[in-house]
Amino acid sequence: MDHAPYAGFGTAEATNQRFKFLLGAGQTGLSCAFDLPTQMGYDSDHPRSEGEVGKVGVAIDSMADMRELLAGLPLDRVTTSMTINATAAILLLFYQLVAEENGVDSALLGGTIQNDILKEYVAGAPTSIPPAVDATGHRHVLLLRRALPAWNTISISGYHIREAGSTAVQEIAFTIANGIAYVEAALAAAWTSTPSPPGSASSGMPTTTSSRRWPSTGPPGGCGPRS
Repeated sequence: MDHAPYAGFGTAEATNQRFKFLLGAGQTGLSCAFDLPTQMGYDSDHPRSEGEVGKVGVAIDSMADMRELLAGLPLDRVTTSMTINATAAILLLFYQLVAEENGVDSALLGGTIQNDILKEYVAGAPTSIPPAVDATGHRHVLLLRRALPAWNTISISGYHIREAGSTAVQEIAFTIANGIAYVEAALAAAWTSTPSPPGSASSGMPTTTSSRRWPSTGPPGGCGPRS
């Protein structure tokens, strides 16, 4: 996936205009921010949403909003990173349904949802789902994985943890531990979606990993795109 400018603000229509501007300038990947009510699962007219609607990302309350957000975008030719966690499965389903309405095969959709609820809990970020429940409940995501084979259903993230006050070592340790927890939960629930070679274990859960930006030489083994 291309390193796309992080975008998303105000209404779905306003963000759609920004996306079209970026694509017109040659960008081939999109990275979408959602406002706090959307991240928490609140509609824009909920009392707890007051003062936060469209402030740190785009407000998406319904399929109608997602239609406006994606209107006229070549979803079969761009990848989309969606920085969303507690409500990730819902937003991804909206994305898939809008694509299908426009005649785009789900198998052609590419992108990433962050969907790292444990990171949200550790870093004190907005979340409305207890991590113990979500870590063992990624079944919905694995089902989506079967329908969207080119989509990364979890992006295990570390830089939020560092920004919340951890050391560099703690940042990497928590990030790796969270990834292990997701894989173990998927294996325990027997929700595998891809066959494994003999003698190996696989969660069938495609992931990316993001941490703080490294020097130009990069860390040993590389690091996934920040999402």
